Amino acid sequence: MQVSLPMYGLNRDAVNLFWQSLRARLLADEIEAPAALVWPQDLLPHWRQPDLLLSQTCGYPLVHLLPQVRVLGAFHYAADGCEGPNYRSWIVVRADDNRQSLTAFRGATVAWNSEDSQSGYHALRALIAPLADQGRFFGDSRASGAHVNSMAMVRRGEADIAAIDCVTWALLKQEQPAALEGLRVIAQTDATPGLPLITHSNASDRQCLALQQALAASVAGTAADALLITGFSPLPRKAWEVIGQRALAAGSGRL
Repeated sequence: MQVSLPMYGLNRDAVNLFWQSLRARLLADEIEAPAALVWPQDLLPHWRQPDLLLSQTCGYPLVHLLPQVRVLGAFHYAADGCEGPNYRSWIVVRADDNRQSLTAFRGATVAWNSEDSQSGYHALRALIAPLADQGRFFGDSRASGAHVNSMAMVRRGEADIAAIDCVTWALLKQEQPAALEGLRVIAQTDATPGLPLITHSNASDRQCLALQQALAASVAGTAADALLITGFSPLPRKAWEVIGQRALAAGSGRL
C-alpha cells in the first residue's frame, strides 16, 4: 500500500512525524500501513493507483480527473481564510504596487501554479469571470509550477498578481517567512471545501471508516500542530461539486 501527504509538504520532517502518529492508530485498528510516505513527482497517476491507502489531492482534480477514488473528508487548518474544512485563496500582489483592487489589474500579468489547481488557477478564474471581456481579463498568463514560485515571480516583477492557497501562505509564514516579504493581499476568492483526503476505489466501508477515525484522532498533538491541522471533517464527494459548478459558471475563459 502507498501513502502520501504531498500537498502541504513544506516541512517534510513534520509531515513524516504526523504520518507516524496516524500510522500507529491505523495499525492499532489492524489496518496495514506502510512505514514511510512516498513523495511522487507525478501526482495524478499516483492518485489513481489501486494500492493507494491514503493521500491528499486537490479539489479540481477530484471533481474532473479522479472519479474512481473514494473520498474520506478534509482537514481543518489554523490559517486565516479557513473556516472548518473550507479554505480559500489570497490574491497577492507586490507590496509597492499602488493598485488597490482586483479590477485595477485588468491587462496585468498573472502567475499560476498549475492548470489543474483549484486554489492557484480555477478559484481565480471564477473570481475574474464577471470582469472578463470576451473571456480575457489579464494581459499575460505565466505558469510557475508551485505557489511559492508564483509568489517569487510576483516579487521579482515577472508577474503582477497570483492566487495563493491560504494554508500554503500560513505555512510559508511559519516555515519560510522570507517568501512573503514584499507581497500583500488585495482580495480573496470564495471558500470551497479544502484539499480532499482520498483512498483507492476498492477500499471497503470498514477501511474507509477506520481511516476517517484515525484521521479524526490524529488532529490533536504537536505533530498536527506543526502542520496547522486542528480538525477533520468526514465529507462526501458531493461536497466538492461546488468546484465544478463554479468552473462551469466561469465559462471557457482562461487566465
